[in-house]
Amino acid sequence: MTGELIPHNPELRLSDADRERVVGWLNTAVSEGRLTLVEFEERVDAVLRARTYGDVEPHLADLPVAAAVQPAREIVELRNVASNLKRRGRWAVPRRLVVRNKAGSVKLDFAEAVIQHPVVEIDLEVLAGSTELILPDGATADIDDVQMVAGSAKSKVPTSYDVPDGRPRFVVTGSQKAGSLKVRYRYRFWRWSW
Repeated sequence: MTGELIPHNPELRLSDADRERVVGWLNTAVSEGRLTLVEFEERVDAVLRARTYGDVEPHLADLPVAAAVQPAREIVELRNVASNLKRRGRWAVPRRLVVRNKAGSVKLDFAEAVIQHPVVEIDLEVLAGSTELILPDGATADIDDVQMVAGSAKSKVPTSYDVPDGRPRFVVTGSQKAGSLKVRYRYRFWRWSW
């Protein structure tokens, strides 16, 4: 691991959700063959007993989860002109994401991202381009406050009013001009056997 779980203050106390997230990373490591079943069980036991982020760090030190365990910043601004802007895989999602794009497409895939905040705010300022947001299963999205000019907006996910609490909620605001906004879950492909 090239970073720490919480580099600025490893003495912060873990929440139950933090422990579950770390166990998920360990589960991925054992399924990839990076840990033996015995190592996995020992590390899970230690993580479930851990009180602080510093207590957890040694159990992740030899695993490639550095990008996933970096603390999410409060605000990140992404700027782009005449090119495509993409985020996918495991990346730390900030509480507020500001997207400024002119003459290009935006594709933000949150399906495998590390989301540490219950509400993620996305402020769009997109001109002459499309925006596609791919949310993790069960997440909700509110796009009612996006100003659309000469474009279309389509959401295939429920609003926060339709789903119980506990799932990530995305609140999208700002403007989308001369382009489309699409919010959806990841596509599912079914394999047919004859």
